[in-house]
Amino acid sequence: MPEAPLLQAPLVVEFPFTRSLGPVQSAFLTGLRERVVLGVRTTDGRTLVPPVEYDPVTAEEIRDLTEVAPTGTVTTWAWNHAPRRGQPLATPFAWVLVRLDGADTALLHALDAPGPDAVHTGMRVRVRWAAERTGAITDIACLEPYDGGPAQVTGHDGVFADPVTGIVAEARLDYTYSPGRAQTAYITALSEQRTVGERCPSCRKVYVPPRGACPTCGVATAERVEVGPRGTVTTYCVVNIKAKNLDIDVPYVYAHIALDGADLALHGRIGGIPYDQVRMGLRVEPVWTPGARHPDHYRPTGEPDADYDTYKELL
Repeated sequence: MPEAPLLQAPLVVEFPFTRSLGPVQSAFLTGLRERVVLGVRTTDGRTLVPPVEYDPVTAEEIRDLTEVAPTGTVTTWAWNHAPRRGQPLATPFAWVLVRLDGADTALLHALDAPGPDAVHTGMRVRVRWAAERTGAITDIACLEPYDGGPAQVTGHDGVFADPVTGIVAEARLDYTYSPGRAQTAYITALSEQRTVGERCPSCRKVYVPPRGACPTCGVATAERVEVGPRGTVTTYCVVNIKAKNLDIDVPYVYAHIALDGADLALHGRIGGIPYDQVRMGLRVEPVWTPGARHPDHYRPTGEPDADYDTYKELL
């Protein structure tokens, strides 16, 4: 029987990260809101941009803010030919490290340039400010080519009215996931209301879901074995916190279930029985809903409970 094509699916991991700002980062981001770029001066006279609260060389606390120019020199760069969602520019641009005039370290940002041939190490650039600024690194819309010398600074001391004290950083990862050969076969079988694992050729254990290799022996698995559909609850927990977008009343039980013929317990929700009657050794079977690609939950079969010795190695 020919192998089914490997499954693929687009996935997104996204969450907002809220953090408070110390005095140095607060001054830096508030300065950007006011079109002022601030660095911090170390005791040996170096100026660090972006500023940090501790000297990366000596670990000494540093708070001496100093303004640098919104112009500078590219120290290195890489061309981004296909910008992604949330990046500074929607058209191709260069990521550059730029040492702003008056700074001893480089700042990473986007350079708006017509093409990679227009970018080179040593080129002069300047800050292009965003039209609306809120106190974030995005207040620098991007960098742009510039032919002049160091721009004049305002002489600001870093003390601002209404300083920015916290930010929300949006973290997002878009990627395409493929479960691989073994789990593609497992998921495909589930769509037919079957559960298929793979047997290790060395220790002969059957793993469900299959992993493509035996975690005990370290050898590849290929022999497919249909298990279940019935199984035994090996251990469980009672869930008392309702999950967002999950239409299940609490409390409910989530359990590890050793399907008949499997040597690894999988997890599933237990239904069809009061939560306080679920127990180790309970015999259960899957309940499928029309069109589902996996069991909705497991319910008691009515069989006598399994003897502890039959599943004690699968806890």
